[in-house]
Amino acid sequence: MTPAPSVILFTVLSGMGFGLLAFLGAGFVQPAGWVAFFHWGLGYGLAVGGLSAATFHLGNPQRALRAFTQWQTSWLSREAWAAVLTLLLLAPVALSDWLGLGWPRLCGLIGAVACFGTVFTTSMIYAQIAAVPRWNNWTVPVMFLSFELTGGALLAGQVLPALIGCVALILALYAHKTKGDVAFAKRGQTLGKATGLDRVGAPSVFEQPHTSPNYLMREMIYVVARKHVTRLWPMAFGLGAVVPALLIAALPAHPLTFALAALIHLLGALASRWLFFAQAEHVVGLYYGQRQG
Repeated sequence: MTPAPSVILFTVLSGMGFGLLAFLGAGFVQPAGWVAFFHWGLGYGLAVGGLSAATFHLGNPQRALRAFTQWQTSWLSREAWAAVLTLLLLAPVALSDWLGLGWPRLCGLIGAVACFGTVFTTSMIYAQIAAVPRWNNWTVPVMFLSFELTGGALLAGQVLPALIGCVALILALYAHKTKGDVAFAKRGQTLGKATGLDRVGAPSVFEQPHTSPNYLMREMIYVVARKHVTRLWPMAFGLGAVVPALLIAALPAHPLTFALAALIHLLGALASRWLFFAQAEHVVGLYYGQRQG
C-alpha cells in the first residue's frame, strides 16, 4: 500500500493523544490549573489533530461527515463515532481539572476505557481487510494498542506503565513482523487465481492492463526497497521501545526525561507506521503482475 503521510500522522498522533487522555481520565495524573490545561490540551490536540489529518487523504474532504452514517457495517464509521463520544465524555473531567471543580471522575474512568476502544476501532479498519494478508490478523490491534499504551504513559510521565508498554510494544512489533512476512505466501494467492486462468495453466503478464497507472495501482501497489526495510525495522524497535525504556529506567523521573523519551518514541512510531503501510501487499497487485506469488 502507498504510505500516505496524512494516514501515517493520523494513526500515530491520534494513538498518542488518546493514550495520554486515557491516563488523564483514569486519574494516573491529576494536574490542576494551567498545568491541567496544558496536559489536557496536548491530549486533545494530538487526538483531534491526528483525526483531522486523515481527512487530507479523502478525495472530497468536505464529505468526511458521511463517515458517521455507516456505523453498522464500517469500522471507519465506528471509529468516528467512538472518537467523538470519547472526547465529549472526557470534556467534563478536563474542565474539572482545569478549574478545580472537584467533580467525580466516573466519566474519566469510562472515557479512559473508551480511549482504548477508539484506537481498537482504528486498528480494525486495517485488520479486517482480507485482501491485505499482512494486516488481516490479530497482531494489528495488539500493535496499535501497545503504541497507545506506551505513548500515553510516556506523555503522562508514568514509569511502570511506560516500561510495561515498551515491553508489550517490542513483543507486538515482533509478532506483527514475523507473522506479516509470511502472511501473503500462506494465503496461497497467485496470478492464476487473480485472473481466473489457473484452471488452464500458469499465466504470465504479457502486457499491463492499462497504458498508465490507475487509482488501484497508485493506492494499492507500492514496492518498498529492501534497504528501507532493513534500516527502518531496527528504528521501529529501537526508537519506538528500547531507547525510551532505557531512558526512563536509567534517568531520574523528570519531565524532560519523559519528553525526550516521548519524542524518540514518536520517531520510532512514525518509522513503524510507514513500514506498516509500505509493506502491506494488496492481492490486486497479482492482477497487474506486480507480484508473482
